[in-house]
Amino acid sequence: MKKLFSFSLLITLIAGLFWGCEEKKPDPPILPPAESMIIDFSNFITTKKSAFTEGEVKGISAVDNSNWALASTIAGFWNLILAVNIAVPVAAFHVAVENQPVYLENKKWEWKYSVNVVGAAYKAGMTGQIRDTDIKWEMYVAKEGVGAYAEFLWFEGTTKLDGKSGQWILNHSQQFQEPMLQIDWTLNGSDVGSVKYTYIRDLKDNRTTEPFKNSYIEYGLTTNTLNAFYNVHFFESTILNAFVDASIEWSTTNHNGRIKAFYFFQDNNWHCWDGNGNNVTCN
Repeated sequence: MKKLFSFSLLITLIAGLFWGCEEKKPDPPILPPAESMIIDFSNFITTKKSAFTEGEVKGISAVDNSNWALASTIAGFWNLILAVNIAVPVAAFHVAVENQPVYLENKKWEWKYSVNVVGAAYKAGMTGQIRDTDIKWEMYVAKEGVGAYAEFLWFEGTTKLDGKSGQWILNHSQQFQEPMLQIDWTLNGSDVGSVKYTYIRDLKDNRTTEPFKNSYIEYGLTTNTLNAFYNVHFFESTILNAFVDASIEWSTTNHNGRIKAFYFFQDNNWHCWDGNGNNVTCN
C-alpha cells in the first residue's frame, strides 16, 4: 500500500511539472483601430456644391465656391484612387475586430472569417505576431464566386507595442502583387491623430513608369478652430506635369475652411470659404 501511494505521488508530481512547463498562451495583440487606414473626405464629398472643373486655371471666371471646390477636387482625386483599391482590405479589416483569434505559436495569432463587399464574397485570414519592439500584421484575402482568385498578401504592417502609432503597406491587387500605398498613422489619446497616405507604386498597369509615385496626402485633427487639415504633395499631370503642394484646413463642425496652393492661385495666401462653401475674405 505504501509503495502504491509513493508511485501515485510520483505520477502527480511529474504531471504537475509537465503542465507547469507547458507554454502559457499570451493574450492576443490588440488590433489597431480601423480608422488607422482611413482618411476622412466627407467634408468635400457632397452633391450640394458644384465641382471644380479639372484643368480650370486662374484667370478664367470661377464660381463663388471655387476655393472650396479646389479643395474638393484635390480630396476627391485621392478618394477616387483609394476607394477603388482599398475598399476590400479595409472592409476585411473592419470585420476582423468582430472575430476571435486562434493562437498559433511563437506569440502569433490568427483571425479567419468571411466578408462580403459590394455583393462579392471574400475569405480573409489575418495574423498578428508580438515581437520584441512591435507587432507584425499580415492580411491574406481570397475572392470566391465570379472572378474568384486565390489568396494573396493584400496588406501588411506593424504597430508599436504601446499601440500609439504604426504603418500599413497595401499591395495593389491580386493581379499586381506589388506595394502601392504606404499608410503611416498616429493616435492622439484614443482617437486617430494623423493618417498619411503615400503612393509608392513604381509602375502603372501597363508597366510604364508611375509619375504619381511619392505623392502623398496627410490628414489630421487639431484643437484649432479649423480643427482638420490636409497637407498634400502630388504630381499634377493636367497642366504643369510636375509635383505641386497644397495646404487645406477646415472646421469639422461649421464646415468653413481655407486653402493655400501656389500652383493654382500664384500666391502663398490663404483663400477661404464659409460654412456653405462660398468664397469669403480670410480674416
